[in-house]
Amino acid sequence: MTNNHLNNSNSSNMDEDPDPENVITSREFLYKLIISQLFYDGHQSIGTTLQQAVMAEPNNAPSDRLFHLVLTGLEHEPSVKDRPRNTPVGNNHIGPGLDLEFETESNVPAPEPALYETAYVTSHKGNCRAGCFSADGQLIATGSVDASIKILDVDRMLAKSAPDEMDPSRGEQQGHPVIRTLYDHMEEVTCLEFHPKETVLCSGSKDNTIKLFDISKASVKKAFKTITEAEPIRAISFHPGGDHLIVATDHPVIRLYDMNTLQCFVCPFPKQQHTQTVTYLKWSRDAKMFATCSKDGNVKLWDGVSNRCVNTLIKAHDGLEVCSVQFSKNGKYLLTAGKNSICKLWELSTSRCLIAYTGAGTTGKQEYEAQAVFNHTEDYVLFPDEATTSLCAWNSRNASRKQLISLGHNGAVRQIAHSPTQAAFLTCSDDFRARFWYRRTPTL
Repeated sequence: MTNNHLNNSNSSNMDEDPDPENVITSREFLYKLIISQLFYDGHQSIGTTLQQAVMAEPNNAPSDRLFHLVLTGLEHEPSVKDRPRNTPVGNNHIGPGLDLEFETESNVPAPEPALYETAYVTSHKGNCRAGCFSADGQLIATGSVDASIKILDVDRMLAKSAPDEMDPSRGEQQGHPVIRTLYDHMEEVTCLEFHPKETVLCSGSKDNTIKLFDISKASVKKAFKTITEAEPIRAISFHPGGDHLIVATDHPVIRLYDMNTLQCFVCPFPKQQHTQTVTYLKWSRDAKMFATCSKDGNVKLWDGVSNRCVNTLIKAHDGLEVCSVQFSKNGKYLLTAGKNSICKLWELSTSRCLIAYTGAGTTGKQEYEAQAVFNHTEDYVLFPDEATTSLCAWNSRNASRKQLISLGHNGAVRQIAHSPTQAAFLTCSDDFRARFWYRRTPTL
C-alpha cells in the first residue's frame, strides 16, 4: 500500500446516489398503493391516518393493486441459495446472517442467550478489561490491568466443566485450559485480537505499544514485533486478509499499519477525522470499509482502499459517546452502542437507524463503555447492563426483549465478545474475572 494509493481521491467504489426526485416520486407512489390497499381491505381509519401522516394526495380510491404486485414480486424473488452474498475472505465462511429484506428462513433457530451457562472462569490479578475469540472460535484471549494476557483453549474449558459430555473427537481434552500466559506489556492491556490467518495474537496497551505474539510456540512469553505509538492504545482491528491493522489511540486520528513493513498511514484530510478520542473500530468482513466511533458522538465509515471517510452518522446516540461498532455479516448493517444504554441497527445504504434496542436497566448516561454484539447467527443482539450486571438480549429483527440473565460478576462488565462459530460468549469484568459462557445441547 502506497501513499498514492491512499491519497487517490477517485478510488472510492461507492455506488452513485439515485436521483432524489425519482426516489421521492417512487415513495409517494408506494404510499398511495398502501393507502389504497388499506381502503380496499376495509381499514378506512388506518388508511386515513397514514394518508395524513405522509401528506399523501387525498381521495385515494380503494384498490388491491399492491397485493397483486407483491404476488408477482414474490414469484421472481431469488431463493435463499441464489441470493447474492459476500465472498468469504480466506477460509472464513461468512454465511447469510441478518437480512431484513428477507424473512428468516432458519430451520434451527439459535438458542436464546438466557439459556447459556458459565462453563469456565479464569482470574487475573487485576481488573479484566479485554477479551476476544479467534476466527475459528477455538481460542479466547483475555487481558488485564495487571498487564498480563491469557490464552485459553475452548475445548479444554468445556472438558473441564463437563468431562462426561465431551465428544472425544473434538480435540485435545487433557491439560489446563490456560495454554499461554504472556507478559510483555508494562501497563493495562486494553484490546486484543487474533490474526485472521496466522497463529498470532495482537494486543494494545496503555503503555503506548501494540505487540504481536507468536502463540504457536509454548515457550514464548515476549512479542516478536512491537509498534510504538505516541498515545495509549484504545482499539485494534485486523483487515480480513491480515495484512493491515487499524488502530485507535487517545488521539482522534485513525492509524492504518501495513503489517509487513509497519509503515503507518493516516487519512490525508484532517477535517475527515474525529474530533475526540476514538473508542472502537472494526473492519467489515468483505474488507470494503471500516467503521469507527468516538467520544465526539459520531460514527464514521471509511473506504477500505482509499482510507478516506465516506460517511458520518452525526450524533448517532443523541450526542453521547458511542462505545462500539459491528458490521453485520453481509455488510448491509452496522450495530452501534452508546452511553445512553441504547443499541441501534443502521442501514448503511441509507444512513438510517432502522431499529433501536431499548430497555437496558441503566437509566441516563452509563459510567463505563459497553459493547453491543451479535450472536454467531445474528438472531440476537447482546448488551451487558451496567446497573444490574445482567445481560440484555433482543431479537435482532424486531427488537423484542428476551429474558435477562445474571452474568455473575461482582464488578462492571467491561468487555463482551461472542464466538463467531457457536453458542458461546465471553465476559470480562472489573472483579478480575473472565467468564466463558456456553449453551450445551440438551441430551435426550
